[in-house]
Amino acid sequence: MLTRRALLSRPALTGALVTAGSLMSAGYATALEPYRVQVTSYRLSPQGWPHGLRLRVAVLTDFHAHPRCMGEAEIVAVVARTNALAPDVTVLLGDYGSQSPGPVPFERVAAILRGLVAPKGVYAIQGNHDWGDDREARRRGYGPTRAERALRGAGIPFIENAAVRLDLAAPLWLAGLGSEEAPGRPRLQQQFEQFRLDTLDQTLRDVPAGEPVILLAHEPDIFAQDLDPRVVLTLSGHTHGGQIRILGWSPWIPSRYGQRYAYGHIVEHGRDLVVSAGLGSHFVAGRPVRLGAPPEIVIIDLGQSDAATS
Repeated sequence: MLTRRALLSRPALTGALVTAGSLMSAGYATALEPYRVQVTSYRLSPQGWPHGLRLRVAVLTDFHAHPRCMGEAEIVAVVARTNALAPDVTVLLGDYGSQSPGPVPFERVAAILRGLVAPKGVYAIQGNHDWGDDREARRRGYGPTRAERALRGAGIPFIENAAVRLDLAAPLWLAGLGSEEAPGRPRLQQQFEQFRLDTLDQTLRDVPAGEPVILLAHEPDIFAQDLDPRVVLTLSGHTHGGQIRILGWSPWIPSRYGQRYAYGHIVEHGRDLVVSAGLGSHFVAGRPVRLGAPPEIVIIDLGQSDAATS
């Protein structure tokens, strides 16, 4: 019988097993997990939430649509699964196209997303890649980006630095904040953070005092700031959950705050943030990679306590 002690006494065998395990993990991370879309559910009752109001919100983000990962057939399947979950509102948080060669065109992505059904509306914002990969918009220094034009052309309401009141029994607003990558953003962090807060103030200018807001912000870093108390919930993507996530840790998170806003339901100072791992993937050596952070459709049942993830 090969005991643990005997195994450790055979370095060559141990090395072979480690190598085999690494190869198996690499194969799973590139060939399986990027395509294993799951549904992640939360039950929240944020501070300041309207008494007695229940609302189901679906969150879809970071499609990075590409035939080698989140292609047309996969997006069609995501739309069908999301509709089957019967959300009251569906929100799209940006990064619709892929930076890799040969992406699914924005116009095709938008046409598929047009099939989303939610009685209280489907709303979209855009992400850093929607700006960063649009050379023409960046050259002009202003939008609309190609992603914005495609979404609007498909009849999907697009909210950028604006707020809309939902048709509900109690007052509730959706506010969309522009991406950090939009032209004109200050580069110094202190100036940038103040810029974002000033932009949020302008975004909420039509929201009456005391009426709650769900904030859509592609990048979660805004949550570190002292947000307007009307913001009862912030929804973000951008991080992909790290794409590689081992025991709650990721080697790299595209955030000024590292692991702090990497993924999931985060509560700070009585305020709630949900960060989705998104749907698509960045490519490594021409292949999509995810490990411990599978793509996901997020469902949030608001007005219900006891947060739970499945």
